[in-house]
Parts: sequence; structure tokens; C-alpha cells
Amino acid sequence: MPDVDLQRSAESSPLAGRSFGGARALRHATKVLPEHARAHNRSLVLQTLFHQGAMSRADLSRETGLTRVTISDLVAELIDDGFVAERGLREVTGPGKPAILVDLDREGHRIVGLDLSRADRFRGAVLTLDGEIVARDQVDVPTEPTDILSAVVELTRRLVADAHAPVLGVGVGTPGIVDEAGTVLSAPGLGWFGIDLEGILREAVSLPVLVANDANAAVLAEYTFGGARDDMMLVRVGRGVGSGLLSGGQPMRGSRFAAGEIGHVTVGTDGGPVCVCGKVGCLEAWLSGPSLERALAEPGADRAAVLRDAGERLGIALAPIVGALDLSEIVLSGPQELLDGPLTEATVETLRTRTLAEFHDGVQVRMTEQGEDIVLRGAAVMVLSGQLGVS
Repeated sequence: MPDVDLQRSAESSPLAGRSFGGARALRHATKVLPEHARAHNRSLVLQTLFHQGAMSRADLSRETGLTRVTISDLVAELIDDGFVAERGLREVTGPGKPAILVDLDREGHRIVGLDLSRADRFRGAVLTLDGEIVARDQVDVPTEPTDILSAVVELTRRLVADAHAPVLGVGVGTPGIVDEAGTVLSAPGLGWFGIDLEGILREAVSLPVLVANDANAAVLAEYTFGGARDDMMLVRVGRGVGSGLLSGGQPMRGSRFAAGEIGHVTVGTDGGPVCVCGKVGCLEAWLSGPSLERALAEPGADRAAVLRDAGERLGIALAPIVGALDLSEIVLSGPQELLDGPLTEATVETLRTRTLAEFHDGVQVRMTEQGEDIVLRGAAVMVLSGQLGVS
């Protein structure tokens, strides 16, 4: 039977179905069936090289727990497939034959990522397997809702044509609720209801396509490239307000694919602005980018007071989530000039007054350092995970 390391089991693999961000440390001990063992072991090798860099075949054997014969076979297969490359000899100072180093061929393939979360334009990029952006493109969001989908298709085609290397797949972060098959169940801002975006783009470019909510894409980028903790929440502020959740390093999507949809949680029992959904007192009515800009543009508006009020509302929404899930970290993603400062300070203060101090005073609230590319890089993680079992 092929080598299987149950303690280092990669949660996802090319044969294990869709997975947006498997366990970074390969931590889940799940039984690997014999027919899935080779795919599991391929993912294990790729995951190890992705995070630890170039090493010898003997190093890989020690790190993964797989036999040298199995490693030699897998590396040869991955070199033939174009995912791994030899990187020369290791420098040695003592006697003995130097080992040949192998590494993920980080330049050998490209990933196309799309971010549909902005109200004014759709952004796209061509990325390396490391999540580095090598080309960009964008298109203004059409004024006519009927033209929006065709604009997304055209942007995707242009990016694929600009890749100049084999494209591993296309990842898309979009507003709205997205099911596991990549269908946008509801995105009112785009006028999309039941749109099979994954299928439409796959047919358009003849490549693997993965679609997720933009906040869920962003939390994967923060976990893989930003060093986020295993139990955390990323709150994304843009056209609306959404969030992505990780528990034990695994994404939480919910039974109806709506986990993290906090924008329309009522945080204003004292009334408040009318939300676009028609309710009064939704978090989004205080915290979305357009809502904050409107409030700040009011004659005589006190900037600090407006931002502190929005931060307090965010803290009210987050407190029961932190208490229920015992989160260790809250990461904010959005316009730094609005979120960083009085808004974040008010969020922290409100969290501390509304949660159990003994356990939750240490919850960190911080801005992401990945800037506006976070969704694009999260889209790349989706493809890495779905196609290679790497995150």
C-alpha cells in the first residue's frame, strides 16, 4: 500500500473535491483511502515545497514521512507535469556528494484572479504560484446591469491571453452568496441571482474556474500569505460589508453558504440609517464604504465621531461571534484611511466591554497589510488549493 501519513494529511487534493484553503500545516488526521493516496501524497509534497522552499529528496522524505522511493517517484512525476523543478546542487563544505535541490516551479504556471467587489471597476491580475502579481487589467463596471456579465467574461479572456505561461486556473472573488458549485445565488449589487458564474467562465476560457464570495477569498489570502491565526475573522468593507471565517484553519461557509454575512445584522436598536435592503439599523448602513463617505460628507460632520460610531457598531456585531467561536484575531480589510484609527479603536473598546475579559481581552484587531490586492491573492489561493491541494 502507498505511504500515507495520517497526521500530516492534506485536507484537500485534486481528487478530494473543491477546497478553498486546506490546512496550512496539514494538521487534520483523516483516513486516506488507498485510491486517493497518490493524490494525497502529491499534495503533501507540493504543500511542503510551497511553504519551506527548495530541499533535497531526502529532506522531503524526512519532512513528509514518505519513503525515499515514494518521494523519488512523486518528484519525477511532478517534474514531468511541470509543477516541480530541479534547482541545482546544495552547497556543501564536508565530504560526500552534494544533494540536488528541488522546488515548486513557481514561474512555470500562472493563475488568473478577479476581484469583483468594487463598485466602480472590476480588477484582475495574472499571478505566479507564489501569489505575486505580474500583470494587471481592469474594466469599469457597466452602468447597464445586463452588460455586467459580459464585461467580466471579456476581462477574464484578456487576462488569460496576457498570462504568457500555462494557466493553472481562474479564481474569482465576487460580492454575494456563492454556493459550492460557483453559482452566485444572490448578489443584488450586481443584479445577479442564480448566475452560474463558474460555468460561464469555464466555457469562455476552457480552464478550471473557482468562484467564492470576496470576503471568503480575502480570508484565504490573509491565512496563506499574511500569517493569520487559525481561528480568525476577516471583515471586508467595500461596496458592502462581509466577512470570512476560519476555525481550526478551515473555512466556514455555513449550511446555506452565508456564513460571515454580517452586513445586514441589526446593530441599531436606537434607529439609524435606512439600509439598501430596506431595514433600519443594519451594520452595512454605518460601515460600508459608500455609507461612511456619505456620513463624512454631511455638512458639519465630525470625522472622528462618525468613524467611532461605525467602529462601535462593528464591535456590537462582532462581540457575540467572538464569544461563540472563541476567535483569536479580527482582521479588517478595506479603505485604510477610514478603518485604521478611531474606527478600529472603537471596535476594540466595544469588544472588550461586551465579551468575557478573562478569555477575550487578548483578541487582536488589526488591519491587513495586503492592501487592495487581498481578494486577487485569495483567488490565487483558491486555485492553488483546488488544483494542487496547496494553501
